[in-house]
Amino acid sequence: MLETEFTPIASLMGGALIGLSAVILMTSHGRVAGISGIVSRILPPAVDTKGMPQGLTFIAGLLLAAPLWFGIAGQAPVVAISNNMALLGLAGILVGFGSVLGNGCTSGHGVCGISRMSARSMIATATFMTTGAVTVFILRHVLGG
Repeated sequence: MLETEFTPIASLMGGALIGLSAVILMTSHGRVAGISGIVSRILPPAVDTKGMPQGLTFIAGLLLAAPLWFGIAGQAPVVAISNNMALLGLAGILVGFGSVLGNGCTSGHGVCGISRMSARSMIATATFMTTGAVTVFILRHVLGG
């Protein structure tokens, strides 16, 4: 069974940093900090050359977070990822499909959409949070994983 570590201080700090980055991006560029939207703007066919530097900077910040944590804390963040490639592939396809179907991802709807009081984002966030909770319940308590 996969156990998770309870880290309220680190989680609170991480959430505050995510919120701060969303506010900075919105005030400085008028853009929502939704990862699926940022990635779609820097990849073909919808390359946004005007927003390219901002998009690449945002993605670089995401990728550099773990090495920065290692430099500060002296240890790598604890991450548990399945080694089941079929499951990971299916999960990636479902996340991609959900992002397209929902016109955005968890960060765009959950962080930025709710803070803008978007009804669509509130419904999307309630949907993916409920689906996630049901999935965890089934995996842990029904299937015993």
